[in-house]
Amino acid sequence: MKKITSFCILFLGLVQWSCKDDFLVTTDPTRIGTDIFYKTQPQFEQALNGVYGQLQGITNSAYIFQEFTSDNTTLDFNPLDRGGAAGWEAFEFSTVNPGNGEIANLWNTHYAAMYNINYALEKLEPATIDATAKKEIEGQLKFIRALHYFNLTRYFGDVILATKTLSNPNEAFDLVRTPQAEVYKQIETDLKDAVNLLPVKYPATGLGRVTKGAALSLLGKVYLTLKRYPEAVSTLKQVLPLGYSLYANYKDNFDPAKKNGVESVFEVQYQGGNDLGEQSNFVYVFAPRLSQGAVTGFANTAPAGRNIPTNDMIAAYETGDLRKDISLQLGYTLSGNFVAIPFVNKYRYPHTITGRTDNNWPVLRYSDVLLMLAESINEATGPDAESLGYLNQVRKRAGLGELTGLTKDTFRTAVLKERRVELAFENQRWFDLQRTKTPAELAAFMNAYAAKEKTNPTVSRGGIAFNALDYVYSDFEYYFPIPAPQILINSKLTQNPGY
Repeated sequence: MKKITSFCILFLGLVQWSCKDDFLVTTDPTRIGTDIFYKTQPQFEQALNGVYGQLQGITNSAYIFQEFTSDNTTLDFNPLDRGGAAGWEAFEFSTVNPGNGEIANLWNTHYAAMYNINYALEKLEPATIDATAKKEIEGQLKFIRALHYFNLTRYFGDVILATKTLSNPNEAFDLVRTPQAEVYKQIETDLKDAVNLLPVKYPATGLGRVTKGAALSLLGKVYLTLKRYPEAVSTLKQVLPLGYSLYANYKDNFDPAKKNGVESVFEVQYQGGNDLGEQSNFVYVFAPRLSQGAVTGFANTAPAGRNIPTNDMIAAYETGDLRKDISLQLGYTLSGNFVAIPFVNKYRYPHTITGRTDNNWPVLRYSDVLLMLAESINEATGPDAESLGYLNQVRKRAGLGELTGLTKDTFRTAVLKERRVELAFENQRWFDLQRTKTPAELAAFMNAYAAKEKTNPTVSRGGIAFNALDYVYSDFEYYFPIPAPQILINSKLTQNPGY
């Protein structure tokens, strides 16, 4: 299977020497100028691969912002090393401020990717390449741009909306935050374009690329987030006849040997077992920090101990739920002793080289589509046999009994709970909480969770007491702060209230 790789876009650049003598005005032969690069179909495909590759870097840290911030995961606390307290730990303990380095990285990586997308789209428009390939490249670029903006606006609220590159660096100092409603209009436009431009499927060499089904699924999620429920229903129903289905075994969704299978709508591609630099390493990040090789399979490793399933998450599984042991383990055995520190198990598979795993990261799965469709129908018209059918398809695969006789409110509760356990540790929880609660409701919900975690921490803190500011949630934390360096550079940017 052909892999989507990211090395190609790194070579784009122009070098020009300013000198009086013509023979000194030359182009560095080791670099490819944009005036000669964006000409052929293979060159545009290389640029597109680079855009896909940037998804890897963004995905590698996304758990910090989408799981850590929620009630799903915590950390294996290290009382001897508090170096992460001002960075990634702040998302677990709700102490994020505008100077947080992870916030700056989150903003920068998204906008760096956006620049490459916009530049490629500008060069693609006048290009005379194969018409079918041109449409597919445009559709993929617009989907990924929509995905980035969808995440950005859910993280920050109003954000800078840029769909074209700047002709002059000074223009950057005039950029201001665009109202969220306008950002969503652009997301919707890009996704509708992608739906019309993309194929239902590719040949085997194109597995992993964005399809029409992915664009429809993400558009349905956008409509669900905006509470445009009838549109979410009609959009998500268009995914049903496109050939997706649930795996009989939930575990197959995460098996590297079964990547991009029947349940996969879109996943970020990784390739381990070699020196190409395209590997994932989620099990090393998520394994308890003192577990050595008990979880990773390689001795003398030092896992990071992040994204540890919380007691609250563990308790969310019903008795007999087949997903529980696949998704998490309650501890590990080292030197014959069982250590009761839970860990994420979804991405734990044998691999041949230390630190270089082959796991992809699921972004959209068919079970997600079914649950979104069930939720949208319930919110639009109330529960019925159809919405229950979609919900119960997912439950049946998990070995659970069917739900019946639900009211609109109890259905809402049931489907959100089902989303939590079905999509656990797939970077869905924070956005689900955010879209279903007001800022005040979200703060109250998280403070209730925090009280339980402070009383009975999932992982021992080694005698270190909680800081007075730890686990104190306020309404304004519904959104993250705009990074302080960005406001320092551009005084026209405004900060989110409360920060």
